[in-house]
Amino acid sequence: MKKNQPVDELNRRYRRLARTLAAPGRLLQGTITAREMLRPDPQAPDRKKTYGPYYQWTFKQKGKTTTVNLTSTQAKLYQKAINNHRRLEKTIQEMRTLSRQIYEQTTTGVKKRKRQKI
Repeated sequence: MKKNQPVDELNRRYRRLARTLAAPGRLLQGTITAREMLRPDPQAPDRKKTYGPYYQWTFKQKGKTTTVNLTSTQAKLYQKAINNHRRLEKTIQEMRTLSRQIYEQTTTGVKKRKRQKI
């Protein structure tokens, strides 16, 4: 984002971002991980067999990490909700930055005094 953009342009961008907040979709925090296991094949002990993928959703709950096993269908739905959450957070962060820029350009701050020499 460019610095010192005209306030009108910053306001337009802010309003556009605010409209995207109207329908964010379902929201979840966390991460989806696909895991595979390599184990000896019961039919041929000298070969390895891959099992999976198994999907896990990891998130924080009351300050503790929680992991939930998911089906592949659940993993797709949960991942979409996680992506919605990340997009929402990114939008809010950009709105904070725009708000700061708008206020810096449209308000006057406290005048700084020169330091007195002792």
